[in-house]
Formats: sequence, C-alpha cells, structure tokens
Amino acid sequence: MTLSELEKEVPELADYTETMPAELRRLARVKVHPPGGLIHQKDSELRYLGIVAKGENRVINEFENGKIYMIETNKAIDFIGEVALLANKPEASVTIEALTANTIVYIPRKDAEKWVNSDTHILRKMAERTAFKLYRSSYNNGLKLYYPPMFLVADYLVRLYEQVFPESENISGKSKAPRPITLQKTRERLGEELGMNTKTLDRTIRSMHKDGYFSLVKGKITYGIEEYLQMKEYLSTAKG
Repeated sequence: MTLSELEKEVPELADYTETMPAELRRLARVKVHPPGGLIHQKDSELRYLGIVAKGENRVINEFENGKIYMIETNKAIDFIGEVALLANKPEASVTIEALTANTIVYIPRKDAEKWVNSDTHILRKMAERTAFKLYRSSYNNGLKLYYPPMFLVADYLVRLYEQVFPESENISGKSKAPRPITLQKTRERLGEELGMNTKTLDRTIRSMHKDGYFSLVKGKITYGIEEYLQMKEYLSTAKG
C-alpha cells in the first residue's frame, strides 16, 4: 500500500501529511503490525519516525527483573518515536506493542528531522499530540500511589463501561440499561495496566466479587449497568 492509497482509506491522515515534501512522500513506507506485534523496543536505535494511521497500541516500560509497567494506550492517529526525535535522543525510551492491527507510515529519521525543522504545521501536530499525552499523564499522576487497589479496579471498570456505552453516564434507571460486558483481558495484562502485582489483583477481585461489584463468568469479570452505577457511587464516595 502506498501513502496516497492510505490517505484515501483514512482521510484524517491527510491533516498530518498535507505538507509533507514530495521527495519525502516517495521515501515513506507503509507497514502493518499484527495484534501483539512489536512496533519498537526500548533502548533500540530509532531510525524512523512513524505516523499511526490505524490501530491501537500500548506503551510499556520493561525492567531488568522482567517486570513490565504499562504507561498508556494510544489510538490512531498518533506518532511513533516523536519524543526521541524532539528530545534529540538516538534510542527509544519505551517499548510499543500493537493491541490491534497497526498501520503505520514510516519515514527515515534524518529526513523526518529536516521536515519537522522546516515545517511548523507538522511540528505543531507533533507538539499537540505529545502535550495531550503529557496532560493525560499529569492529570492522573499519583492515582496508583494514593488510592487502594479496589479504587483502581473500580475506576478502570467504570471508564471501560463508559467507553463501550458512552450514554451510560446519563443513565439512572434500568429501562435503558445496555447489555452486560465481560472483561476479556488476562489478570497479568490487567495487572500491568493497573501497576498492580497479580496476587494483589486476585485478592482485590475476589473481595469485590464477594461484595457484589461484578460477577465472575469462567473467571472473567462481567458487569452491567447496576454494577457500573454501584462502582461509580463507590468512587464518588472514596474521592470525597
């Protein structure tokens, strides 16, 4: 697939590539990373700037003891390697894995640097995206340090329910109740996202299940509008 073909498929991409020089467009390469695929590895040389046109990925930090800390998840349209490029660092500071199939436009780093240095439009798009991630991180900074495990699990499940059913925030009765949802992630993956070890997570899930915050169907967390409202009330009380 060429860049022009991808722009037709994803019209929003053109807002990022409209000022790309013709010679750079010829150098651009489109690659699809399958779900679970490695996009780039921490400490590896960053030879390309990427623009994610499709898909969702997760940003993780790997430590020498084998532990993984999940920093965030990001959806297209996004950049790959923009922080290292803007910071003038040669290597990637994080590992990025594809959660869904990721379609990425890759541009050689040196050519991308020339483009960014001479074009305020693409520089602003990168700055806006980087600032958005920093704002999101700053807004939630400290949550995992100062709230108990139950709060973190409930907060995660409430936000997930509101992503699946955006209208749920305004539902107060049972007449409009959407169907229940089941969390398909493994305990290990959920623990990585919450910054919680598996033993603590298992203990928290058992306690919340006993208190009626959700059901466990074949070991998977399952909950509907009533449980969502119950967890939301708990979060409100805990914050207050």
